[in-house]
Amino acid sequence: MSDLVISKKNEVYLQVECEPHIQYELRDAFCFEVPGAKFHPSYRKKFWDGQIHLFSPQTKQLYVGLLDRLIAFCEQYDYQYEFRDNKFYGLPYEENENISPEGVADWVKNISSYKPRDYQLHGIYTALKSNRKLIVSPTASGKSLMIYALVRYYMEQENILIVVPTTSLVEQMYKDFEDYGMNSEECCHKIYGGKDLNTDKPITITTWQSVYKLPKTYFERYGCVIGDEAHNFKSKSLVSIMTKLCDAKYRFGFTGTLDGSQTHKWVLEGLFGPSYNTIRTKELMEAGHVAKLDIKVLLLKHDEQRFERYEDEIQYLIGHERRNNFIGNLAIDLKGNTLILFTRVENHGKLLYEIINNKTDDERQVFFVHGGVDVEEREQVRAITERENNAIIIASYGVFSTGINIKNLHNVIFASPSKSRIRNLQSIGRVLRKGNNKTKAMLYDIADDTTKGSRKNYTLNHLIERIKVYNEEKFNYDIININLR
Repeated sequence: MSDLVISKKNEVYLQVECEPHIQYELRDAFCFEVPGAKFHPSYRKKFWDGQIHLFSPQTKQLYVGLLDRLIAFCEQYDYQYEFRDNKFYGLPYEENENISPEGVADWVKNISSYKPRDYQLHGIYTALKSNRKLIVSPTASGKSLMIYALVRYYMEQENILIVVPTTSLVEQMYKDFEDYGMNSEECCHKIYGGKDLNTDKPITITTWQSVYKLPKTYFERYGCVIGDEAHNFKSKSLVSIMTKLCDAKYRFGFTGTLDGSQTHKWVLEGLFGPSYNTIRTKELMEAGHVAKLDIKVLLLKHDEQRFERYEDEIQYLIGHERRNNFIGNLAIDLKGNTLILFTRVENHGKLLYEIINNKTDDERQVFFVHGGVDVEEREQVRAITERENNAIIIASYGVFSTGINIKNLHNVIFASPSKSRIRNLQSIGRVLRKGNNKTKAMLYDIADDTTKGSRKNYTLNHLIERIKVYNEEKFNYDIININLR
């Protein structure tokens, strides 16, 4: 007799029938502490233990994408299991037998005006073979070509929903498909900013903000879902979209990086399927697919002082006149197109824009881009920068750290501190794309040291986290101390 009986409730959840003691073992096996949970109000008020449980003894449900990990659990503890259903789409127990590496290579070359790279072909093959997959492929590795290939394969048999985080990415995806060889106007419907939700076209490209509140019935027509920048799918709103897609048999997530936490990875794998890494950024550089990257960490030395709160330190830094002038002068002195990334629009971004704009002549293009700038204007900035060779863009992380494709970008300046692995790697990706006469890129990482005694300041600790990422990715970097006292 089997200890566990596994069936598929729908394309989102497995139903796991087992004895109560095994249920609680599963609950513990699929339980993780949420990074930073101790700062959450619910944790502080003792309403929440700071953990996420992916299996519930009450519902006896687990994400379908975690079936391989459920089997590993059974094998580890020598539990016998059986399947109540014959079909387990997207997992090793039912693969697409019509797919071969050679066939995928020939087919992609026929449907695309761009020559695919070997790692792209293998990513497409792996996804098509298993029907579900979380594809981890770094920025500038050509994720949109892989998405295009999957769309072309499934559009003859399924309606496809493509979910992206920003309006700019809706437009960019639409244009990329056209560049690869699709008649986007005939095949694709775009949704953002109040545009019509209903369409009879096979492909819908939407921001998650436009559809997450819609009822479950809206999603019934879609048999395939593709999530671009899938690392955003850990939020409740994005998870709700994926769980409403109960009948979407084909599920593919694409992301340049994960945040490094096990919770994040397992939630995404649960929603999309097991993860697959195509290639590393360092390998892309060595192969000449992206620009070589050099990083200069500019460590600004301040007067010694201690901040009781993180917000106090941030307010000190973004209002620091000499620091802001240093960033402005750096941007003006650099050769090539330069992107400055910041977090606070009114208190910092606007100030940097005014400093730089007042110091440059009228012939030099200086742009200020943030969430309040509409998508058409952002696209104009991108298009102009592709033609320029000395433009400066002062942009918020939220708008320009993810997905914006500017090949003719030479320098990136981190004007605001961040310890987010995803944000930092996505931001670096903005400068890696190769353009005409561009083979090298520079990142200027602005950091601050106000250490007093043995206690490091908050943002200096953030730098330490960024340095760890640079080491993990094997990036070249130098640390340069600059006296700002």
